Amino acid sequence: MTVSPAQPFDPIHGVQTVALQVFGDERGRFMETFRKEWFPGVNWDRLQNNRSDSKAGVLRGLHYHFKQVDYWYATRGSIRVGLVDLRLSSPTYLASATIDIGEDNPLGIFIPEGVAHGFAALSDCTLMYIVNNYYDGGADEFGIAWDDPQVGIDWGIQDPYLSNRDRSNPLIANLPGEVQPQ
Repeated sequence: MTVSPAQPFDPIHGVQTVALQVFGDERGRFMETFRKEWFPGVNWDRLQNNRSDSKAGVLRGLHYHFKQVDYWYATRGSIRVGLVDLRLSSPTYLASATIDIGEDNPLGIFIPEGVAHGFAALSDCTLMYIVNNYYDGGADEFGIAWDDPQVGIDWGIQDPYLSNRDRSNPLIANLPGEVQPQ
């Protein structure tokens, strides 16, 4: 088996994608989904793996962290990933982008600290994601409005199902100074 190297995702500095190789036959399929070697320089000592199941039309995000990177891949269905670079020191500050991933487009996506991220479930879906720090919702879980006009993400769904938290996330222009990524 060959290793799929991570590739830069040009619209946002530091975001990377991995073309996951699918091997299948009449019995089913196999896919290697993650290797820490694909992302040198990231400390994976505090690894946590999570699963999110969503119905079509659900939108989760946009969230960002100061002390955590994410690596996502969709094992079932299709999702549209939305990204916004909130790092003041980044050459792509305030750039936004989308990418569709899932069963029909088996990509992994690496999301660095300070890049807001979310997804719209284009179908019923399962998202698996690996983070390099344990969840700490009180100290390292921030958000911006999914429909911020400054960002302008086309989520590909109308009238999304949102959590109360995601419905009340602030616009970028209204972020308090202490939650501004550096």
